[in-house]
Amino acid sequence: MRRRTGLTHAVVAAALLIGSWAAAGTLPASAQEAPGSAAADASAPASPALLDAMRRDLGLTRAEAEDRLAAERRATALAPTARKTAGSAYGGAWFDARSGRLTVAVTPDADASTVRTLRESGAAVRTVEHTERQLDTAKSRLDRLDAPAGVASWAVDPAANTVVVNVLEDARTDNDVRAFVRKARAAGPVTVRTVADAPSTFAAGTVGGDPYYTGNVRCSIGFSVHGGFVTAGHCGGVGQQVRGWDGSYIGNFQGSSFPGNDYAWVNVGSGWWTVPVVLGWGTVPDQLVRGSAEAPVGASICRSGSTTRWHCGRVLAKNETVNYAQGAVHQMTKTSVCAEGGDSGGSFISGDQAQGVTSGGWGNCSSGGETWFQPVNEILNRYGLTLHTA
Repeated sequence: MRRRTGLTHAVVAAALLIGSWAAAGTLPASAQEAPGSAAADASAPASPALLDAMRRDLGLTRAEAEDRLAAERRATALAPTARKTAGSAYGGAWFDARSGRLTVAVTPDADASTVRTLRESGAAVRTVEHTERQLDTAKSRLDRLDAPAGVASWAVDPAANTVVVNVLEDARTDNDVRAFVRKARAAGPVTVRTVADAPSTFAAGTVGGDPYYTGNVRCSIGFSVHGGFVTAGHCGGVGQQVRGWDGSYIGNFQGSSFPGNDYAWVNVGSGWWTVPVVLGWGTVPDQLVRGSAEAPVGASICRSGSTTRWHCGRVLAKNETVNYAQGAVHQMTKTSVCAEGGDSGGSFISGDQAQGVTSGGWGNCSSGGETWFQPVNEILNRYGLTLHTA
């Protein structure tokens, strides 16, 4: 971030945390080099803050959290190879927390050698009816429909081998909802589930002492990229000025898309700079960002933002279409992590791998809820950006 004369390391770190979510890209060099932090210890399997959040939110011991992160790293590394091995019989994959293994779905036409190769690689294998291509095609057909407000979202569920359409519980009998469901079922294998609340974005009106502001909106920094940081598109439009936690000018939105997508990037200058660090609330720098390998469905994942700090959960679905009041947003990842207003744009991270920026959800961090993020690799590819990694 930008240096302020007279501030202690602790004050600088706390202010940054308030203003930038854990993956934030702005931080003083003095804090970056703080001894004993995970950022200073490249050999640490995970930061203390990450492990504490996993213990709190996932009910794991420290040893269980470390073992799970190690298993998830193996599953993440195996997933691309498993997809290639399964070929046209591939039905999707997900991480099974109970077994600590990647489960790969294949259709009955997968030959014995394919199944044997998958198992020898360490994956569990499940036989399913539909290929991932068939499910993705059905989901794409739904994306072309106009969804009424009573439809919250839809996504492919690889473990259930179906496209799941989430409908608001109190809108099940609505005529427009029923018509959408009929069209959805005609598009392919579809299962309808009910949810209690509608999704909404997590921007918030300005409150004192938090990370970045556009007009009267407060959001959270996502991940550092070379030349700036990525965040949520609903936080600001192209050209809008961005101010930091201290009220000073950072830069402007260089690209922004919402709805349809929910991503943006902001250039950084005027005495501010970026580092590949995810911060923990009120502490010295936390977890270094080393890459952006995509975690599978079922993997643990953590989020931090300018309002609710660190919270963890699981990846529930990928490529989900979320039907906000402002319009549908596509290719989102759904998680069991809570969030609240002001957390928008903040970082989702799995181990030391960047995953995405917070978009919206339902619920809160007192009673629980679910949150969606826009995958970071999609943002990097869209704007030709390079993630700032350690």
